[in-house]
Amino acid sequence: QMQLVESGGGLVQAGGSLRLSCAASGRTFSDYAMGWFRQAPGKEREFIAGNNWSGAVTYYPTSVKGRFTISRDNAKNTAYLQMNSLKPEDTAVYYCAARYGGMKVYTMRTEYTNWGQGTQVTVSS
Repeated sequence: QMQLVESGGGLVQAGGSLRLSCAASGRTFSDYAMGWFRQAPGKEREFIAGNNWSGAVTYYPTSVKGRFTISRDNAKNTAYLQMNSLKPEDTAVYYCAARYGGMKVYTMRTEYTNWGQGTQVTVSS
């Protein structure tokens, strides 16, 4: 079983930046595709970024494309989410997720089998 631990959340002003980290353990990190999701109060958990095992293939929904960047360091067993130009509507709990079989990017919540505990991101106006 792969364990995932997010860090890097916090309070930031609109227009600012944050970098989230997701430390993985328990399995061979490079065997897994990675994804980032977020969930605001009263809303469904939504996909916001994903990459394949090497990080060479990425995918973003329109809501964050051009502002968020997913990356990974397989030597450090860590995935990252760089978030720039943050908006108040980006406020949510952010989760990283992993899926064995890392050749492609997965975008559906149900496709991921391992989840972190989440980290709060709050963007003030």
